[in-house]
Amino acid sequence: MLVKVRIGFGLGTLGAGTDAGTYAAIVDALEGLRFDSLWVSERATGPTLDPMVALAVAAGRTTRLKIGTSVQVLPGRNPVLLAKEWASLDVLSGGRALPAFGLGVVDPVEQQAFGVTREERSARFDEELTLLRRFWAEDTVDHTGRFHTYSGVGIGVHPLKRHLDVWLGGRSPGELRRVGRVADGWLPSFTTPDEVAEGREIVRAAAADAGREMDDEHWGVLVAYATDTIPDAVAKIVAARLPGVDPARVVPVGHEALRRLLEDYVAVGFSKLVPVPFGATVADWDAELTALAAATLDLQT
Repeated sequence: MLVKVRIGFGLGTLGAGTDAGTYAAIVDALEGLRFDSLWVSERATGPTLDPMVALAVAAGRTTRLKIGTSVQVLPGRNPVLLAKEWASLDVLSGGRALPAFGLGVVDPVEQQAFGVTREERSARFDEELTLLRRFWAEDTVDHTGRFHTYSGVGIGVHPLKRHLDVWLGGRSPGELRRVGRVADGWLPSFTTPDEVAEGREIVRAAAADAGREMDDEHWGVLVAYATDTIPDAVAKIVAARLPGVDPARVVPVGHEALRRLLEDYVAVGFSKLVPVPFGATVADWDAELTALAAATLDLQT
């Protein structure tokens, strides 16, 4: 089966585009250059914009750019209010919302912000994702669970198709099995093409065990790239996740190296590709995104 290759753009977690003028310039350039999508990462205690607010602004400035999170923390949120936010964003953007959720980064400061212990994150995630889907599809929900109880609760506004495709991040075996059990798509980061190809088989097996099948169009990857040199903070992430792997194999330096890595992901069947820049502060976002588009957008099919 031929799949549609699409190139998005992610803001990452190191503070890119956090002032009004810069963010607006990025959004407008992505729309004008015809990138497929914008993905905003979440760090409640870090130098990033709140993803729902940022995506709402992007939706108001554009007419075709898809808008997603990469990824948004789910455990610790009120599922009624979160379901309403995503339904509202989908309606007001004309059906362009792409929610992607995760358990949250393993960081004591960040975990304090959500008030959820590491031990209960997985159980909360599973219950809350089920609730999100029910609130989007059903007029009212009755539910008695470990963490939430509802009787006759609805959100009043539903996504245009009464559902949203939910993408999940993650790369550990447990996270991969969860993707197979409950997700509509997989969007990992800091992974090699060989690793995502291996991970996909774990996802597919878990999906088959759950009586599900993953859409061939729903395999994506966040691809960090360096605009000049790989920052120490990013190199440390690679070293922790992929011991012994050259950081440049996962975080290419420059647009040409990025292009080659994107081709490698396409070759193993991953078609939703989201470059995320890391490195020195970008002085001219229009020039950066124009160069990125020239290097990558002809991969779109």
